[in-house]
Amino acid sequence: MGRIRYHQIADDLRRRIVSGVYPSGQVLPSEAALGHEHDASRVTIRKALEVLRSEGLVESRQGFGWLVAAEALPQALAGLVTIEQQLAASGRTSERRVLDFRFVDAPAAARPLLGERVLEVRRLSLADGEPFARVTVWCREDLAAPLSKVDVERASFLELVDERPVGATQTIGAQIVTSDDAELLAIPAAAAVLVVRRTTHSAQARPILVSEHVFPGHLTELVAELPRTEHDEAAPPPGLRLVDQAETEAC
Repeated sequence: MGRIRYHQIADDLRRRIVSGVYPSGQVLPSEAALGHEHDASRVTIRKALEVLRSEGLVESRQGFGWLVAAEALPQALAGLVTIEQQLAASGRTSERRVLDFRFVDAPAAARPLLGERVLEVRRLSLADGEPFARVTVWCREDLAAPLSKVDVERASFLELVDERPVGATQTIGAQIVTSDDAELLAIPAAAAVLVVRRTTHSAQARPILVSEHVFPGHLTELVAELPRTEHDEAAPPPGLRLVDQAETEAC
């Protein structure tokens, strides 16, 4: 007797996952697309995926659909480090691809901090060869003048700028991915992403860099140590700020 159809489909998908055709964290084709490929109903496809879920090979996420199971990369918030350092600490191989390198008029949010003109570098960060983050950095023009595209491809701004970075202020929020970032990060158009906006400063408290980091929500988790301090339990936790709706719409 032949194997039940959904087991056959599960076997095929399992082989693709194990062989790396569908790598860790990758979003799988939709149930409709898999049904068309295997000439099977969505009910049959879903049964096959449930078999793989029971084996821990796939998972489903709201806004993503089905994806190959992946362990989220923890990123500690205790210090100012690069994405590459975080990936190396987790045993991952990192790569940066510079998408844009140009001097431009500073965007409105960065102008009061960095001045009228800035170097804008937009890049894609990869973990084990797969898209992990879209990063855009704006650097003060005087600090960026000696830098080339080759420089920012090989090293982080934290290592390149003459004024030594000693700290940063950052905000972290969630939003629906833009169409451009969805294509870059290979995630669905309706997926959620974590957006980290950071201002890095020198020992003289002068802003050096303003940056925006966009991470797929299923591939990263931000970890912070919270020492106990005396605090009014009725008040919101320190660092928590409710986003104003008008502010959200303006972004």
